[in-house]
Amino acid sequence: MAGRIREESIAEVREKAPVEEVVSQYVTLRRAGAGSMKGLCPFHDEKTPSFNVNSARQSWHCFGCGEGGGVIDFVMKIDGLSFVETVERLADKYGIELKREEGDSRDEGPRGPARGKLIEAHRVAQEYYAEQLLGPEAATARQFLTERGFDGAAAETFGLGFAPRGGEDVFRHLRARGFTADEITVGGLAVPSQRGGSPYDRFRGRLVWPIREASGETIGFGARRIFEDDRIEAKYLNTSETPIYKKSRVLYGIDLARREMGRSSQAVVVEGYTDVMACHLAGVKTAVASCGTAFGDEHAKVLRRYMADHEEFRGEVVFTFDGDAAGQAAALKAFQGDQNFVSQTYVAVEPDGLDPCDVRVKKGDAAVRELVARRVPLYRFVLRNVVDKYDLDRADGRVDALRESARLVSSIRDRSKVDAFAREIASMVGVDVDEARSEVRRAQNRAQNRAQNRRPTASGRDVPPPPEEEMAADRPARRELPSMRDPRFAIERETLKLVLQHPMVIGRTTSDVGPEDFIHPTYRGVWEAIAAGGGPLAGATDASWSGRLREATTDPAVASAITELSVEPLRTAKEPNAGYVVQHVVRLLELTTLRRIDQVKSKMQRTNPVEHAEEYNRMFGELAALEEHRRKLRDRIIGDQ
Repeated sequence: MAGRIREESIAEVREKAPVEEVVSQYVTLRRAGAGSMKGLCPFHDEKTPSFNVNSARQSWHCFGCGEGGGVIDFVMKIDGLSFVETVERLADKYGIELKREEGDSRDEGPRGPARGKLIEAHRVAQEYYAEQLLGPEAATARQFLTERGFDGAAAETFGLGFAPRGGEDVFRHLRARGFTADEITVGGLAVPSQRGGSPYDRFRGRLVWPIREASGETIGFGARRIFEDDRIEAKYLNTSETPIYKKSRVLYGIDLARREMGRSSQAVVVEGYTDVMACHLAGVKTAVASCGTAFGDEHAKVLRRYMADHEEFRGEVVFTFDGDAAGQAAALKAFQGDQNFVSQTYVAVEPDGLDPCDVRVKKGDAAVRELVARRVPLYRFVLRNVVDKYDLDRADGRVDALRESARLVSSIRDRSKVDAFAREIASMVGVDVDEARSEVRRAQNRAQNRAQNRRPTASGRDVPPPPEEEMAADRPARRELPSMRDPRFAIERETLKLVLQHPMVIGRTTSDVGPEDFIHPTYRGVWEAIAAGGGPLAGATDASWSGRLREATTDPAVASAITELSVEPLRTAKEPNAGYVVQHVVRLLELTTLRRIDQVKSKMQRTNPVEHAEEYNRMFGELAALEEHRRKLRDRIIGDQ
């Protein structure tokens, strides 16, 4: 209808559209005094609620960002509508008849279809799809649902439908209901033909889910491929970006989950439409999923508003991921956005790698609830994935696991969590807490140094270094062998000198020595060459024995070391005797035992004595035996001294 809306009608909308009820469709509000409600502001990111609603005065105000006004101002700002569109929308919702000025036909709305018409077109389309699901052409779609444990009641609850296989069925139905071609195509229900013909339906021959706003209004659709001859290979098609559908801010299931989210301060984030359905039907009423895109920062803001996620009402966000590489990557992305929430973040992974829908089909509703109940902290899950890549029974494996874990933790902006994460790393890797803290600090310093090295542009703004430099900064440095004269290897070096220069004095003392007693790779190679050459006894009567060992090896570093060790003077001015041999050979064996003791202690630190009692007790026995063996070696050394 043409004509400017009369002021008395606008005033009636302001009076009769309850601001508390309207705002509650977007923000979870809690009582904050007589006639006042409080929640998280939807217009800026905050940790403490500063958004207030006063029902008596029909007004709202945020003390954080300064925004405020009445019910019309709120809807205009949050939904991006014009003044006229907002008034018409609220009037329609609350049964208010708008009166207009006669003859005043000024264009008060935006160009293009009105939001109300786009919403109405989606409502009619959803009803049409739902009717088609009951027809004979949709038998395959109904079978798909039945195989996944969804009956007709479930399909009705979630508004499922079927898009006919013909190219113009939905378009013709909507045109017959009075919608223009522009309203149908701008909303994404049909696609303009490039050949100049009629627009064709975007979703054809697919099972269709309506995607709704928190208010329950349908703003888009997700459609799954169910026919083998479907020419579009993508398993899922989703509504493209439209004036009413922004996928970065849309969460499937939010219309059903928002009230329970506000009551329980919990949100369960799953990966697909059927997973949301399975969770809700199994009793997990807070499940939602992103639509055609990864869960991101904007989605987190939506959840926070409905969960009342702030310091006073701290809750939990539970992510469900597959246990495969893609699931681990998704968990890592969620971990990097962990600081978006005040609530604690968790991850729930089914041991058999099943998603919630499959869990419900194969194990029942209770198993879905148990999946969520068995959640573990998200940071622990991500760090465990990092640590599990390394062999923690090796000292170098523990070092590498510590470094990568520390680098991950150093990226967290919330410094209050860093110390707790450092403790978790220490427990997982099996190192001292102070060592883990130190490594995290080093990782933070390296990150700060990289940030300081960013180059300023001509405008004075900093930009990241070129991609090749970023890659070089993150690329692990080539591991160089430590110096053979490092004090850590002094016993190894002196023992090998004794073997090569005085094999007769050594005799059978080295019978218990093996390659594992040498941690420097070159020294280990020298010992392996000695063993391959018959051992010290073979050199006792052969003056050219070391020369033959050198010639037999194919490693230049080992050959050079044999030459060096064969001529370097011992660290004693006297001829080496049995006592001198014991001081080195037995000390070498003691150092190996000490390393093994450290390994077992590290593994015990990483093992739960209740859940893995048998393994823990076995390691405890091994540790006792190692300590006893070390004591005997120490007694031999002291006795010879």
